[in-house]
Amino acid sequence: MGHDVVHSVFGVFGNINGLLLFLAPTITFVRIIKNKSTEEFPGFPYVMTLLNCLLSAWYGMPFVSEHNMLVSTINGTGTVIESIYVLIFLVYAPKKDKGKILGLLTFVLSVFASVAFISSFALHGNSRTLFSGFAASIFSIIMYASPLSVMRTVIKTKSVEYMPFLLSLFVFLCGTSWFIYGLLGNDPFIAVPNGFGCGLGAVQLILYAIYRDKKGETKEENDNGSLEMGLGKPKPEKQSDMQPSQNGHV
Repeated sequence: MGHDVVHSVFGVFGNINGLLLFLAPTITFVRIIKNKSTEEFPGFPYVMTLLNCLLSAWYGMPFVSEHNMLVSTINGTGTVIESIYVLIFLVYAPKKDKGKILGLLTFVLSVFASVAFISSFALHGNSRTLFSGFAASIFSIIMYASPLSVMRTVIKTKSVEYMPFLLSLFVFLCGTSWFIYGLLGNDPFIAVPNGFGCGLGAVQLILYAIYRDKKGETKEENDNGSLEMGLGKPKPEKQSDMQPSQNGHV
């Protein structure tokens, strides 16, 4: 099997695993629509993942970097999915949260517009690739780092209630697929952030293996089926259904 074929195969794997990661919060948003409330779920992860998708899709375009259209396809799809999440959040969020999310969304769109404008009109060739690649890498790392707070909670409570196994598995598989894709393509802007994601995903799976059978300090079960990545927080103790919150990337 030739190098280019193997490279493409891992790109396809990355697309599949990336799609699963982006679709992970679907159950959460079905709940939000059903209850007509965002409850304790934060909107920050979805807006930042939207920025990551926009920048990564831009980086994968042929006039920015070569042989990376598979990066653009999954992140273009992710842009659509995350836009829907953000729109739903804006519809059902409390008034004070809507203002914050709108402000953050304005920042996200401004950052993307600036990167796209500068790389299109002020930069050419390798400088365009470097500028766009650095921007995409920074926000990919930020996205992958979002589960750190949940990992800390798992260690503290000795419970994996707020770190669903499937989500941790998707993070690991997605990061691994794109890490290998980046290595095969000699592309550090894909390999480095996704290598970081691969490592974090592996740590999550290890933590899950350690604490999956331990009740820890959290005794109430989370029965809403949410698959959320990072930044989750439980409701006050007087309420019975404590829940996580997430995001995704590529």
